[in-house]
Amino acid sequence: MARSHINIRTRCGDCVIICLGLIFPSPSFCAPLDCGLNVHKQCSKLVPSDCQPDLRRIKKVFSCDLTTLVKAHNTTRPMVVDMCIREIELRGLKSEGLYRVSGFSEHIEDVRLAFDRDGEKADISASAYADINIITGALKLYLRDLPIPVITFDLYSKFIQAAKIPNAESRLEAIHEALLQLPPAHYETLRYLMAHLKRVTTFERDNLMNAENLGIVFGPTLMQPPEQSALTTLNDMRQQKLVVQLMVEHEDVLF
Repeated sequence: MARSHINIRTRCGDCVIICLGLIFPSPSFCAPLDCGLNVHKQCSKLVPSDCQPDLRRIKKVFSCDLTTLVKAHNTTRPMVVDMCIREIELRGLKSEGLYRVSGFSEHIEDVRLAFDRDGEKADISASAYADINIITGALKLYLRDLPIPVITFDLYSKFIQAAKIPNAESRLEAIHEALLQLPPAHYETLRYLMAHLKRVTTFERDNLMNAENLGIVFGPTLMQPPEQSALTTLNDMRQQKLVVQLMVEHEDVLF
């Protein structure tokens, strides 16, 4: 039987592992373990290999570590991603400006609260939210608010550098290699999202959203530099857009 996170005082004395794998303080921690636990490298050997987050202690869906959430729910992807994409493909693929047009922020906040409160029982149907832009807005908010982005901080520079490679074939190879280094939950979430966005582009005549437009929308949502600075964000915008654009266009090859 998999163990839940327990209180462990680490040898370094700087961090304490508690039930959800939260660390405090966290001056410098490595990428999360498979169970979603963020921990110093020298402390990771103290964590049981079968560590499993306790679902009863997870109080929300939004802003929860992606790996921790899917481990706790025993799924491959977050329910928010599955449910929102299912609803969007059911009734929104021909909506003009899909993902570019924003829904009312207060209604998007209602969706967030519904997921945090009701989980997979949250009602995001047309009877509850007729405007599909509310659902797309909620999905973007979920992805944007992840504590560790879908394209993780430690791999951010690899994707940016890959986008700068002038040769198209070598550029795709570099992106593919970087994708394979993502944690399983991040990879599967990204794969599923890109397959969905590829389907969105097949309705470009109606929704006016091609791969480049989707790259503009999702680049800064899926990729955030480890050191938040306006200058870095500005300098990397073109590469962020291109990474997502290429993943959409070549989804069948890259994944």
